[in-house]
Amino acid sequence: MGGSVLGSAFDLRSGQMIMAALLLMAGSFYAGTLFGNKAPLYVPRTLSDSSSNPNSTSSSSSAHYSSGLSAFPNKVELTYRKAPLVIPESGMDVCPLTFNEYIPCHDVNYVKELLPTLNLSRREELERHCPPPEKRLFCLVPPPEVVVVPWWWYSLQARGAAEYIERLGNMTTNEAGDLRSAGVVQVLDVGCGVASFSAYLLPLGIQTMSFAPKDGHENQIQFALERGIGAMIAAIATKQLPYPSSSFEMVHCSRCRVDWHENDGILLKELNRLLRPNGYFVYSAPPAYKKDKEFPMIWDKLVNLTGAMCWKLIAKKVQTAIWIKQNDQSCLQRNVEEKLLNLCETTDESKPSWNVPLQNCISLSTAEADSEKLPPRPERLSLYSKSLGKLGFSQEEFASDTIFWQEQVQRYWELMKINEAEIRNVMDMNAVLGGFAVALNTFPVWVMNVVPISTSNTLSAIYDRGLVGTFHDWCEPFSTYPRTYDLLHANNLLAYYKSGGEGCLLEDIILEMDRILRPEGFIIIRDEESTIQRIRDIAPKFLWEVESHMLENKEKKLENVLVCQKKFWAIV
Repeated sequence: MGGSVLGSAFDLRSGQMIMAALLLMAGSFYAGTLFGNKAPLYVPRTLSDSSSNPNSTSSSSSAHYSSGLSAFPNKVELTYRKAPLVIPESGMDVCPLTFNEYIPCHDVNYVKELLPTLNLSRREELERHCPPPEKRLFCLVPPPEVVVVPWWWYSLQARGAAEYIERLGNMTTNEAGDLRSAGVVQVLDVGCGVASFSAYLLPLGIQTMSFAPKDGHENQIQFALERGIGAMIAAIATKQLPYPSSSFEMVHCSRCRVDWHENDGILLKELNRLLRPNGYFVYSAPPAYKKDKEFPMIWDKLVNLTGAMCWKLIAKKVQTAIWIKQNDQSCLQRNVEEKLLNLCETTDESKPSWNVPLQNCISLSTAEADSEKLPPRPERLSLYSKSLGKLGFSQEEFASDTIFWQEQVQRYWELMKINEAEIRNVMDMNAVLGGFAVALNTFPVWVMNVVPISTSNTLSAIYDRGLVGTFHDWCEPFSTYPRTYDLLHANNLLAYYKSGGEGCLLEDIILEMDRILRPEGFIIIRDEESTIQRIRDIAPKFLWEVESHMLENKEKKLENVLVCQKKFWAIV
């Protein structure tokens, strides 16, 4: 949330109020009361179509409806992507109900096919594995038939988090302050569960990128997102995480089920890449406090591996140990000479960390990186990162971008005809400088800033502004559950992919937008006029309502902007 909404004056009671508000939003969504009471539309199915038979098909012509239900012609049919892409005249087919939780790049059945080729000892099966285009579904993912969210579930999971966070503040400051005074602005929460840790950091103005693998049955990331907490599906296994180097002041692992001590500490070296100089690694797990079984051996390995990277153990209390990544280049050079550590070859930081294998080495930080001291939030939101100059973005362009998006956000909310509280989970699909997210700083939202790998690598600069985000290739589906975002913002995104080939066509990206957007959620699209007209033509087939508005662009010229809304529909 924005700093001015959740300032330093928030106390524990305020944190509890936030949790209650998030609970109300999650519960109201599934009760259908928060986001409007429009009469829903329905895709009917025949009696032969059953959620237990995913291969069955049906037409909309042979069902009877009670009064108040309106049907539309889309068919319920399991449809795979075929080239050339053709959308039926009746509209996009709707996937059977059994696919209501479909996540293409984390599909259990597809991963099973790959198991003989995966390194199971390093948990490679937990990472992204996107099927080729011909094995992807080409139908709308339906909402579930019944969703029950017990009101008590959230409060049980969050119990004790406030005391735990207070203890971490004491441990990082030698009992002299809290996490803010320790310089923590951005946190990476590994194996985050339902993101209670992240929720209780919100009152401190601390931004958290939470991630965990797709669970076999618990769907914890899905619950986190339904609570309005920023999170995504990911696993630390064989590839770098999709975040820039030196982006977090803290990495947190509380019973995250990661074997940091295995494979010569290669996973710890990935944390070293992600941590800023003088950043913290918080480890709350049995090896930090239990003296039985294999825990002492694991602890000894952790101490040796972290020592080799010149991390310093600064506190060990109750069930938690905290290391600091010391900015000690001479220590690193000495450990390299003593063969305790391998030094990475010079890496090109302008390239995104996307599908990059983990490296069993560390990089020495540059003098320029060491000298750049970042202010706290909210001052950090206005920071012009030095990395932007290398990418050709001037300070004047940076300032102009910030002002432009402040103006546009006000217009967006007017055009959507909603109040601020009706949007919580936001994704900027082509974030560039992060100006759109900064403009939302005073709104009760969080923003996933996505930097496509086909564009300039501005994600480091976005993190330098105190924001969070990820790299992504929009030729592939995103790592999240269906129906997890309330607003998608696509500014000049689709033009990058107009000649992208199979899997990157306009219809592919629109289908993925629909999958990750909640019913009655909004999509705002700015792009080339030809792309805008194409979307206007096909959007109704995806069961979107579309309005076109003329807004000024950065050059003060009027351009067509689409405000789309996903209809509320279900299979009956």
